[in-house]
Amino acid sequence: MAICKINHLFFEKSVASNRGLCTATSTGMAVTQPKKANSLFSAVSKLRITPDSESGIANTLDEWVNQGKPVKRFDIINLINYFRNRVNYRSALQLSNWMESSKIEMNNADRAIRIDLLSKIEGLDSAEKYFNSLQVSAKSNKTYGALLNCYCKEKMLDKALEIFEKMKVLGYTSTLNYNNMLSLHWNMDRPDKVLLLVQEMEEKNIAADIYTYNLLINSYASLKDIDAIEGVLEKMKRNKVKYDWFTYGNLATIYVNSGLHEKANAVLEEMEKLKNQSDNGLLQNHLTHIKLYSQMNNLSGVNRAWESLKSTFPTPNNLSYLFMLQALSKLGDLEGLKKCYKEWESPCSNYDFRLPNVMLEFYLSQNMIEEATAIHESLANRGTPNLRTLNSLTSLCMKKGEIDLALKYLEMGVAKAVSEKHHWFPTDDTIKLFLNHFEEETDADRAKKFIDSMKKTSRLDSTVYDSLLSSNTSASNSVN
Repeated sequence: MAICKINHLFFEKSVASNRGLCTATSTGMAVTQPKKANSLFSAVSKLRITPDSESGIANTLDEWVNQGKPVKRFDIINLINYFRNRVNYRSALQLSNWMESSKIEMNNADRAIRIDLLSKIEGLDSAEKYFNSLQVSAKSNKTYGALLNCYCKEKMLDKALEIFEKMKVLGYTSTLNYNNMLSLHWNMDRPDKVLLLVQEMEEKNIAADIYTYNLLINSYASLKDIDAIEGVLEKMKRNKVKYDWFTYGNLATIYVNSGLHEKANAVLEEMEKLKNQSDNGLLQNHLTHIKLYSQMNNLSGVNRAWESLKSTFPTPNNLSYLFMLQALSKLGDLEGLKKCYKEWESPCSNYDFRLPNVMLEFYLSQNMIEEATAIHESLANRGTPNLRTLNSLTSLCMKKGEIDLALKYLEMGVAKAVSEKHHWFPTDDTIKLFLNHFEEETDADRAKKFIDSMKKTSRLDSTVYDSLLSSNTSASNSVN
């Protein structure tokens, strides 16, 4: 399933998403901002809403009405979409609540959005209760589709299957609803069910779209069926469904993982020609190129993709630098790595520990202790390091013979790992550095500190603790 896991890097655009729901409700997510500063939009959108002040929006709307000013359905939906675009679902739900209790007539698209918001803020039980309270005429393709969307997002397979079968009986089948089910099966590692459901779509003459085909390609990839993938591509051409950057990214990944580098390069070249992409699409396009060229050990391709990214985004963000540093580290380009890191660090205003982590891990892998130490020193007063940083610093101090400092970083990391419920800290290599040290040196006190920290992680079994403590204690007694 290696291909499947890597493909998730590109298949972040879940079909069962807000974008999908907006298609179901026919409201869109476009927001019209009135030019007048004293508009209802201005009055509500500027409110600072917290969980403790949930009446703020309702009070503002009530006051607006009491002043004799009109509030139309469009005004409320426009504001709901404004807050949804900003992932402020609580405020969007408050608007929906007010709309529900007012005299404004709601349509089924509005009710579908309400189901989605209730699920997000109050939970699925609340969304189900609202759906069940609707009149028969309001239980339409849109509201059924919204509830199905909620089940798919929460990976509630049984409920999703039940409502989907009912929707089929009612004639509420559509590409969107099938895509929601396809997405559910894919996210639950059921690629075989994706294939069967797409076959059902074909039998019922339900048109597949780009999302359907992307899911189908991913499913065949997880089954390592390259021939079937290329059959899907031919079908897309026949049906005049254009590839998007997402399709290209998946294809290139699949070909790289299959060792088909010539085909991967051809796909990446086609990907470079894509036009009319959003900023996010363009960025993902560039990052995909950097990652895949590095996987093919193509340094010139990596550098070309980086220059192309910087020509589009003159001030790359932390994520872009992270991708580039990881690529250069994988390819062992020391000079390029140093140059890129310095370029990021000098004007950096938003420090991200993931970037020095790449440098630390590379220097340690090359046993470049002096360079790793310089990174270590640069981290002073940079805030709280993450677990990977603490692991690297622990390893660095062990290699330098600074055992007490290594134990300090180990203790910090263990406390963080336990609180965050991570089970990998410290890495096996770091543990081996400690074990090798205690095998070679009589160090009973430090061995006990190491054991006390490691017992909190369940990373070693009790026989290792007993052996380590016994050998160090015995050696210490014999010396005395």
